[in-house]
Amino acid sequence: MDETPYIIWFQDLSMDMVAQVGGKNASLGEITRSLAAAGVRVPGGFAVTARGYRALLDQAGLREPLRELFRDLDITNRADLAYAGERARGWILDAALPEEVEHGVRESYRRMCAESGLEDMAVAVRSSATAEDLPDASFAGQQETYLHVRGADNLVRAVHKCFASLFTDRAISYRTKRGFDHLDVALSVGVQRMVYADHGAAGVMFSIDTESGFENAVFLTAAYGLGENVVQGAVNPDEYYIFKPLLERGKPALIRRKLGDKALRMVYGEDGNAYNERVPARERNRFVLSDEEALTLARWAVAVEKHYSAVHGKPTPMDMEWARDQDTGELFMLQARPETVHAGKKPGLMRSYRLNETGEVLVSGRSVGSAIATGPVRVVESPKALKEFNTGDILVTDMTDPDWEPIMKQAAGIITNRGGRTSHAAIVSRELGIPAVVGAGNATEVLDPDQRVTLSCAEGDTGYIYAGELDYTVEDLQIDEGSLPESVALMMNVGNPERAFTFAQVPNHGVGLARMEFVINNEIAVHPMALLHPNRTSNQDRAEIRRRTEGFADNHEFFVRTLSEGLATIAASFWPKDVIVRLSDFKSSEYANLIGGRYFEPEEENPMIGFRGASRYYSEAYREGFAMECEAIRRARDELGLTNMKIMVPFCRTVEEGEKVRAELEGNGLKQGEDGLEVYIMCELPTNVILAEEFAEIFDGFSIGSNDLTQLTLGVDRNSALVSPLFDERDEAVKRFIADAIRKVKAKGRKIGICGQAPSDYPEFAQFLVEAGIDTISVNPDALAVTAKFLKEHAQ
Repeated sequence: MDETPYIIWFQDLSMDMVAQVGGKNASLGEITRSLAAAGVRVPGGFAVTARGYRALLDQAGLREPLRELFRDLDITNRADLAYAGERARGWILDAALPEEVEHGVRESYRRMCAESGLEDMAVAVRSSATAEDLPDASFAGQQETYLHVRGADNLVRAVHKCFASLFTDRAISYRTKRGFDHLDVALSVGVQRMVYADHGAAGVMFSIDTESGFENAVFLTAAYGLGENVVQGAVNPDEYYIFKPLLERGKPALIRRKLGDKALRMVYGEDGNAYNERVPARERNRFVLSDEEALTLARWAVAVEKHYSAVHGKPTPMDMEWARDQDTGELFMLQARPETVHAGKKPGLMRSYRLNETGEVLVSGRSVGSAIATGPVRVVESPKALKEFNTGDILVTDMTDPDWEPIMKQAAGIITNRGGRTSHAAIVSRELGIPAVVGAGNATEVLDPDQRVTLSCAEGDTGYIYAGELDYTVEDLQIDEGSLPESVALMMNVGNPERAFTFAQVPNHGVGLARMEFVINNEIAVHPMALLHPNRTSNQDRAEIRRRTEGFADNHEFFVRTLSEGLATIAASFWPKDVIVRLSDFKSSEYANLIGGRYFEPEEENPMIGFRGASRYYSEAYREGFAMECEAIRRARDELGLTNMKIMVPFCRTVEEGEKVRAELEGNGLKQGEDGLEVYIMCELPTNVILAEEFAEIFDGFSIGSNDLTQLTLGVDRNSALVSPLFDERDEAVKRFIADAIRKVKAKGRKIGICGQAPSDYPEFAQFLVEAGIDTISVNPDALAVTAKFLKEHAQ
């Protein structure tokens, strides 16, 4: 006989009580009891145990009628499913709550009110299924939640309705598909102090990156108002990434932020009901959380993950919800459950998607997953339109909730106007392994029914919808640490911070080339000098600069923080392995294409060998811009603690120029040798090879840039179609230069590697480098597995 009390306070609960109070309540109790000392704050409250739910069924004699109702139910028949759900819920709501349960609820609520000093304090009433939030299944969102409940009578009604919500259509469907017997699952109800976030903030956080499964980052989302908008995907929230290893060392390891539009805020009206209001532009254009608030939440996420990993005896990434109270400004954790998508995934297999052509971009948004899908557009306004949807269609809609899941399971890809990477559409897409683009804005208006499109999530955090069905390649790469050659260290060339978490999980020896230009071009898009001297640009450029920098203290901070975050993301992804950051290497023609750039760049006949690389850094025409580059690196190294970041100087023509750049770096706080800082040179000019011994007196290491070295050795403009057939890194003259550079540099006791394109394109060229004695070979991520296999097979 079940002797469990009908009411148990959170501080008396633990994770071994899931059968009595469900996963959600057990988890809240576990955190309250075990992590309060670590500063994790949970709103107080109590659980109505599953015994109360079972007592209702027994008292009303509902077990057999329910069993009979679901015996032969075909959940694919939506009409039958809706009828069964409505019938079950009606039976439960028509039955009276057992007297002991109702009395316990009223008395416990009275105690909460007395302790708070409020006559009818507001509470949140949440369902907690007894099979909920297990590591291999998530019942989250299947049952109901009631917020802003005041008064004992209203609370009793809310508890009763939670019991009935065990039989929502989506809950019935989910349990059937997962093989749970409907009468083996019971429902507990959690009653908590209400955190008023409607004029505060709320969001979701994971102790793992939700897209890549990268385990060393906390991924946090935030929006104004109640958290339902974030969970449901009604808004595109702010996003924050915090690097766990350095956070635990006391560093302010907020490595990346992304501003969301946060167009709506869910608030309570005078009648107590929630509704959405528009968020003013000024609030939309600033981040919801301060850096310190984001770091506090991340510390909680780490503490929760560590605790649950110890409880389960294995790594247990966590999915959590949080809120900030509008009156006190206090942060609270509202829920915590195991993350179910990446938990248990086996490393080693990397499925790579790559577009082989490009096309017209119709819309874009936040990518979910890394796959590509093609098919006809199906714009659907309601989940009731299942009959209009065909397997393999691309689902396009405003947003989704659990009622959409039968349609989502048939889709080749999903596109929503609204929502972020923690929205319902994003979460379910990951579980189903379907690529999705969320927060696409006006997809339902731009895309036409039956239009053939390509949905690509293979290009980083931004997902693109292209016109037509483009050709693409899918490749399964099986690689582990044992696949790497012993004869040389294999590194990667990485430019896009949005792909770094994924790339870092492929076995490697670090990053041989991190391209600063990618961040400047894609994330900043404004010429550095135009940011510092906007008065020298056009009215149109100044307006665009104001738009891009809104939310930052000034233009200088916009550049430094954005660049620092991009580089920090790459360095953190590969920590503690070396990440070699090449200083900016735009040609003057490329700089001129940035916003405001034409006012600061010369017109050169041949920019390829003009004002680029090292010569810019000490020139009065760019010295202020270079100072900001240095500050961004210094911030990532010194403040965040990413001392695995090294610096590489490109296109350094003379030894004297190398000395000038080193002095410029030191003047900007980047002193060679301090905190392990190493400064490399790109070995890409014949002078770098001929005077290698002299350059080795200045620089700690060399990285061969085979593209420019080939161009300048053969006298071939690599951008000219007329002579492009002559451009070949395998030419004997180029190979002799490279072999000579390796010999000279190693004789001076310096390190030398290569980061040019040749090893990625020609594995036999990589073999030549190994035989020449090179220390490291840095290749494009999609070439690493092939290069590793070739070198292993040809190892002598």
